[in-house]
Amino acid sequence: MKDEMQMTDDVVLANATLVLADECVTGSLLIRDGQIAEIDQGASVPRGAVDCGGDHLAPGLIEVHTDNLERHMKPRPKVAWPLEPAILAHDAELASTGITTVFDALRVGSIPTGSRAPYGKYARDLSRHILDMRARGVFRISHFLHLRAEICSETLIEELAEFTADDRVGIVSLMDHMPGQRQFRDISKYQDYMVGKYGLSQEEFDLHVGELYDLHDRLGGPNEAAAVAEGKRLGAVLASHDDTTAGQVDVSAGHGVRLAEFPTTVEAAQASREAGIAVIMGAPNVVRGGSHSGNVAAKDLAEAGLLDILSSDYVPFSLLTGAVQLGRLWGDMARGMAAVTGAPARATGLTDRGELAVGRRADLVRFRVDMDHPVPVATWSRGQRV
Repeated sequence: MKDEMQMTDDVVLANATLVLADECVTGSLLIRDGQIAEIDQGASVPRGAVDCGGDHLAPGLIEVHTDNLERHMKPRPKVAWPLEPAILAHDAELASTGITTVFDALRVGSIPTGSRAPYGKYARDLSRHILDMRARGVFRISHFLHLRAEICSETLIEELAEFTADDRVGIVSLMDHMPGQRQFRDISKYQDYMVGKYGLSQEEFDLHVGELYDLHDRLGGPNEAAAVAEGKRLGAVLASHDDTTAGQVDVSAGHGVRLAEFPTTVEAAQASREAGIAVIMGAPNVVRGGSHSGNVAAKDLAEAGLLDILSSDYVPFSLLTGAVQLGRLWGDMARGMAAVTGAPARATGLTDRGELAVGRRADLVRFRVDMDHPVPVATWSRGQRV
């Protein structure tokens, strides 16, 4: 891959609280040729080393589902920002929060949203820019593709067909946003979301909901089957989205789903765990203390032992904050940080990162905790401070 930064000279980060896979210890870490070359315990600071002063040093965070790029593409209503500057701003923002690997979530399948908020096709064009920029080596961190397959869409199948195995799509998620079920079982919550985001009138909202019901009735089944088949053709990890019942989880398991994104109930999370499907919850849900859609709280799943991975979803900095809060809730910082490092690495097949271990990529984040909040100090991507 040409998306990596130029390798650096040897760097020793000493007197750090190293966040290992299952414990935190005071020690030092040697970066050489973009990898972790040595790990030693103890608070000594060798000559020429960087004294971390006891700050935490953890693997770089791995983000599996973020809509943050769309915010940079459309910073204001009716304002379309040039794509490459938007992507670079997104890349820089993630690096500043300690994220070193991201699966950029791109919607495939255009959605009717009323006359004021057309939500059309964009994924293929945007992904070409991401892949080209990655090849040119302009990114600070590693970028992979996550295709969000909208089941209520007339264009889903044709949009998925535009991607090939050469695009190295990492994740394909099955997104069924028909109101009245899954994320928006309470349709009033859906109306609040759509009116707040797009300014729809009551008439426009009613029209939008009617179009979604019609699309789901006509194309829901064929679209879901096609998305599963296309995900397998692309060699991607399959993810379900907003499963609510054990029955929905059974269907997901039958599709070969390995990631359950944001299950909305304890029932669905428990069924996912029993099916061997990793449970992802939103870090904003952790930080806010609950779901903005009125669904199960991530902390409730964490307390029940049913949470495996966090995603920043729509607030990049929430990933580090949420992991630290999980560490506090569990009484185990290493376990909390594993939800944003080792666990997402394993779930997506990234065997070269996600853990402080000799031979792994030197993707690192240094942070301290002030007034119970993490404060990022520095981020390294493949040994290069970014």
